Amino acid sequence: MARPGIDYRALFAVAPNPYMVLGPDLVIADVNEAACRVTGYARKDLLGRYLFDAFPDNRADPDAEGAANLHASLHRVLCSREPDTMAPQKYDIPVTDQPGVFEERWWSAVNTPVLGPDGQVAWIIHRGEDVTAFILSHPRPREGGALSALEALEVEHYARARELQLLNEELRQAHARERRVALTLQEAMLHSPHLARHRDIAVRYLPAAGSLNVCGDWYEVVDLSESRFAVAVGDVVGHGLEAAAVMGMLRSALSASVRAVEGPAKALDCLGLYARDVEGALATTVAQAFVDTHDRRITYSSAGHPPPVLLHQDGTCHLLDQATDPPLGARPEHVPRPQADLPYTPGDTFVLYTDGLIERRGEDIDVSLQRLTDTLALHTRHHPEPLADALLAHLGVSSGACDDVALVVLRL
Repeated sequence: MARPGIDYRALFAVAPNPYMVLGPDLVIADVNEAACRVTGYARKDLLGRYLFDAFPDNRADPDAEGAANLHASLHRVLCSREPDTMAPQKYDIPVTDQPGVFEERWWSAVNTPVLGPDGQVAWIIHRGEDVTAFILSHPRPREGGALSALEALEVEHYARARELQLLNEELRQAHARERRVALTLQEAMLHSPHLARHRDIAVRYLPAAGSLNVCGDWYEVVDLSESRFAVAVGDVVGHGLEAAAVMGMLRSALSASVRAVEGPAKALDCLGLYARDVEGALATTVAQAFVDTHDRRITYSSAGHPPPVLLHQDGTCHLLDQATDPPLGARPEHVPRPQADLPYTPGDTFVLYTDGLIERRGEDIDVSLQRLTDTLALHTRHHPEPLADALLAHLGVSSGACDDVALVVLRL
């Protein structure tokens, strides 16, 4: 006899632990009976409300930090897509029938992501255990007596949990400081003097969302003559100040190479030889193109980079994938890199980008590229600036992705 299907909604409703289901926007999507009991709210009063509107900090407590700590934990879950366990928190809750009055509460919470088919966080399950009774009955030494072994263990466990929370917060702050320094360094190194001469080029750089480290993505535009200029994007493997520093060295070396040699393939040859002596530079990917406005041709070469796209005015797209070689330093012996060229029509749009724009965890690269070209085809009439914004928005990375994004959009 076949068993009936499991009613997971019913199981959720009667689970003994308090649970809330939050959307990525931190709006309450569902709560179970245990959560209603422990907070004093009816289910209908919580559904559809922003979590921190329903449960604000106690304004009468100047040291209240429960909402800030919970918000930080939920943000970490959204960015890392990993569960986050919080140390015991004091987070007073409103008394439902007494506006402005709060009741002291302590919680032990775990926030767990539920991933959607695209690998992104679709929901967060928030489990909040009420530990107020334990905290308020925090054992203290009795006169003339000592704590029992169990009492001492409980106190030690709580103290260590608080210490761990403080140490984790100090570590996050240290990483945040490093990230600010790296971002400042990266922004300075991304300055492109020749870019101001090209009003038909839009560039974007977005650091990885929620990451405490920046990566090594870059773009560059270099004028070679009155009718020729070079445009490139690159991506250094790694994170933090080290990757930003390597990016700066490689970008400078490539900028010099395109001025000194003929063609993008030879420029990448020079860069590859230089990268062998730069720690952290191996496996860097680069797409380099030369644009000849007189002959109306694009010549390009790629070192393991996702293919640039030529968007025609009729909405068709051409992937520049005929001159692709391994990333820098991937071969033990030097082999000259290939290059290819193709014509363009005035009014076409040339798009270069790094993999953070298109790649999604567990997705085939062909699917990612098809989504990119489909999106570009929707915006053939857009000029570079609005096209860059539309592209980031439609691909879901306008607020940042899990990896850095560098983007160049050029109207030819």
